[in-house]
Amino acid sequence: MKKIVIKPFITEKTYALAAKGWYTFMVALDARKKEIGREIARLYKVTVTGVKTTRVHGKVRRTGAKQQPVGKPDWKKAFVRLGSGQRIEAFEAVEGEKK
Repeated sequence: MKKIVIKPFITEKTYALAAKGWYTFMVALDARKKEIGREIARLYKVTVTGVKTTRVHGKVRRTGAKQQPVGKPDWKKAFVRLGSGQRIEAFEAVEGEKK
């Protein structure tokens, strides 16, 4: 069984989106929207009402003494909307740290 949801993606922007009901996750490149929705619903025991996805291209960095270019891998970002009144606890931990 392949791993669909890799981890929650938490930044200042995604924290602001979470306040509006959209939660952001890093997912497998070959994951489909229906698979993502089912997996989030199973993992966090919530009702998923919408899923949007986007592919993020990896950046090329220069590293080491000779400044050799190293490419970061591409990855996929999923925005998940939940039913009214539902929340995901992983994004609530950030709220406690900000206060």
